[in-house]
Amino acid sequence: MIARDELIKIGVFNKPHGVGGELSFTFTDDVFDRSDCPYIVCEIDGIFVPFFIEEYRFRGAAQALMKLEDVDTTDDARMFTGLDVYFPKNRLPADDEAYTTPSDYFIGFTVVDKQHGNLGKITGIDDSTLNVLFILEGADGKELLIPASEDFVLSVDETAKTVTTRIPDGLLNL
Repeated sequence: MIARDELIKIGVFNKPHGVGGELSFTFTDDVFDRSDCPYIVCEIDGIFVPFFIEEYRFRGAAQALMKLEDVDTTDDARMFTGLDVYFPKNRLPADDEAYTTPSDYFIGFTVVDKQHGNLGKITGIDDSTLNVLFILEGADGKELLIPASEDFVLSVDETAKTVTTRIPDGLLNL
């Protein structure tokens, strides 16, 4: 049996994509791409269950479409909507031994919106709900929450440590 302390959370499944069982996946760590581990883990009815990855493709710096073995229809994929995705610590690549948390990767990045300009620096990630949020310290010192969604994140520049977004009018005023 797999125990929670043997895993690290690397993201969340959003919703089915298409009709072939593919899932939209928001991740905070791409370790599934950097290791030879053929599976990810999800919690189903209080039990951590491995699911083998059939294939995946990236849709941005924090989004991927993932197809799991034996998940072949939209109905099959729907049961994964909102499930946290975990990775086994014992399968981390050797260069990840000092791994802390998956959310740490984006901390310190500056978020720049196409319409609103510099929104601030990412100080944390709120992944407690289906909608993953960047927690920012705004230019005015106030905390700002923005969706870390493929719908709003246009690009990530790892060298410049910037996330470029397009946030709809009104969302920043909530």
